[in-house]
Amino acid sequence: MYRDETLNCVDCGSSFQFTANEQEFFASKGFTNKPSRCGDCRAARKAAGGGRTGSHRGGYGQREMFKATCSQCGGVAEVPFQPRGDKPVYCRDCFANRQPSYR
Repeated sequence: MYRDETLNCVDCGSSFQFTANEQEFFASKGFTNKPSRCGDCRAARKAAGGGRTGSHRGGYGQREMFKATCSQCGGVAEVPFQPRGDKPVYCRDCFANRQPSYR
């Protein structure tokens, strides 16, 4: 059913084999896309953190922070999202004071 295919790496441009066994494995995991990187480039990308950013704190880089004015005290607030202006933004202290205590 599966046959070895030769694919080209999007990073280095070299060709690599997508073997019948790999295709069967991909299908068993429900993957529908073919790999776009050769083994060496996949390993290098994985070692570099995969280029991921965001809230996952597993060593994927620092989260981008945005400066805003606190809606309560007027001080400088640094938040992990781009404020749109339609909702209040609070500095760390004012936000902590607004949170209910669950103790």
